[in-house]
Amino acid sequence: MSDGAAHTESNLRAFAPLDAAELESLLRRIAKARVAVIGDFCLDVYWMADLSRSEESLETGLPTRPIREQRCSPGGAGNVMANLLALGCRRAVALGAVGDDPWGRELQRLLLEMGADTEHLLVPRNDWATLTYVKPHVEKKETNRLDFGNFNALPDDAARELLARCRRVIPEVDVTIVNQQVRQGIHTPAFREGLAALLREFPGRCFVADCRHGTDRYAGAIVKINDHEAARLCGVERGREELVLREEALAAARALHARFGRPVVLTRGRRGVLVCDEAGACEIPAIQVVGPIDPVGAGDSVLAGLALGLAAGGDAATAAQVGNLAAGVTIRKLNQTGTASPEEILALARHADYVHRPELAEDPRRARRHGDTEIEVVTDAPRPRPLRVAIFDHDGTISVLREGWERVMEPMMIRAILGPRYDSADESLYLRATERVRSLIEQTTGIQTIVQMQGLADMVREFECVPPEEILDAAGYKRIYNDALMETVRRRIAKLRRGELDAGDFLIKNAKALLLRLRSAGVRLYLASGTDRDDVRAEAEAMGYADCFDGGIHGSVGDVARDAKREVLDRILRDIGGGAASGLAAFGDGPVEIRETKRRGGYTVGVASDEVRRFGLNPVKRTRLIQAGADLVVPDFSQLDALLDWLGLPAGVRVRGRRTARPAAPARRARRRKGGRP
Repeated sequence: MSDGAAHTESNLRAFAPLDAAELESLLRRIAKARVAVIGDFCLDVYWMADLSRSEESLETGLPTRPIREQRCSPGGAGNVMANLLALGCRRAVALGAVGDDPWGRELQRLLLEMGADTEHLLVPRNDWATLTYVKPHVEKKETNRLDFGNFNALPDDAARELLARCRRVIPEVDVTIVNQQVRQGIHTPAFREGLAALLREFPGRCFVADCRHGTDRYAGAIVKINDHEAARLCGVERGREELVLREEALAAARALHARFGRPVVLTRGRRGVLVCDEAGACEIPAIQVVGPIDPVGAGDSVLAGLALGLAAGGDAATAAQVGNLAAGVTIRKLNQTGTASPEEILALARHADYVHRPELAEDPRRARRHGDTEIEVVTDAPRPRPLRVAIFDHDGTISVLREGWERVMEPMMIRAILGPRYDSADESLYLRATERVRSLIEQTTGIQTIVQMQGLADMVREFECVPPEEILDAAGYKRIYNDALMETVRRRIAKLRRGELDAGDFLIKNAKALLLRLRSAGVRLYLASGTDRDDVRAEAEAMGYADCFDGGIHGSVGDVARDAKREVLDRILRDIGGGAASGLAAFGDGPVEIRETKRRGGYTVGVASDEVRRFGLNPVKRTRLIQAGADLVVPDFSQLDALLDWLGLPAGVRVRGRRTARPAAPARRARRRKGGRP
């Protein structure tokens, strides 16, 4: 590790997700929180056009855009308020300005409806226009936005009146959020100066500042900031589409903490959240989402969760976890500035799929090897001593009988989505369906097939090519896929039984040898697969290693509410006693077994296998496995002795009466002294 990298890792706290009891307790305390939001209150308006009713305008000769649906929701500071109230905040006070116009009246109505305290909202008497963003959608795609309020200018007397209202409210709340969204909002030079004075006047109160422009104006506030703005404040300019490197983000968070003397919460989009305070820096991983996302408003969700976590007594890192979970919920809500409820946050936290070490996962140049082997050491997590229980995934980890399942699933899904339009669909529609199917397969590799088919059923409904009455449920689509896949598997098994092929032709390099060595060492082995249980058992028997799994062979039972791998892991934890995962390791080429074992404290070996060659590294799998939390990554089991040594297993295990490795050096020397054969 370079000196720069070592400095980056110094004083970096390990991430420990809130357990269910901690999170539930925090959310209960949030119900008593009181928060004020000083900011730019906006209205988001969605116009959903349906061109099937379009006609030519008699006046202009241009085609019309009929609006089938209009939706309005609070945006900017209004969306922060919506998130606060959805999370259960007892009192949320709005401090800002709205216009005396239809949009302003609609915004106030929506805020009142959701339970906000709007008594202190200012309605300036001049030509102040409510900050409104109209988003027309044609064929489900957003077109040019229409903006209101770009020419606002808050008079100094209005700024003084708003500051007076802020002064009355701040002592009555637990946390005050300072939110700045636009240059044409309330944060004029006069207002900024007066608000900065209020922060100095109330040094014992908790303030959180989230400002697109002028973050450094509000000394004394906890700073919530995105990585691009943080880097810019520290002299590093990155384009909007450019990546702010992890090292740059960490350096910026530490520098801003030193500059402001307050905790800094730095958001990094799909790379998570950084928190830097007096205890050091902490990285909170992003949460993986399967399917399309809408990141609009995610920052508001983080801000609301952060503020409420602080109001409930959490430190900055704990509060930022609440914000991270809230954003993980809202980005799943498409074409809306969504909110998150306590129930949704608890449900997400229960099985949150955190994205670990994205920089290492995406850059193999950072890999750290075990000696001169191909074994990549990802974490410094304690290794199981002794290794007592091992869970193995099947497909891609041991067997490649199902190699090529993606080539079966992809065309099957595309046909299901396009249905009767499969032959007539134009290139644009066909490519859109293909892209979505490939994305779904990429994101869901390693989970139960029936869950993948649930995603397919959702897409069939979304594309609207199949009549509603002809859309199948997940089980129906799974039967079609499984029948197609099993044709390939049955042909391969038949060739095995006829002796035309050998089991070794369908094994990852040295996989069976590893199973035999582990079993001989007294390690209890379990086979856990997302494939149907009966099929897994038949394949393991055909391959000749079914009897290695004295812990049993476990697979899907076709119930989407049950996850075979999670159930197996729960059972193992009960078997080994005490509810601790000491002595447990999992081997797998998919994210599910890695994440679930890590969640329970076990050690994880990611198998980044090339299923076509049956040896060597698959870089796509490597990325996926590291992001899932793998402690170790191997391309295959060819370097078996080195792997077993790393796991602390003896080198001289006997298999079927034959020694598989030479005895240790002291034993060989003793034999030589006695005249025995070395």
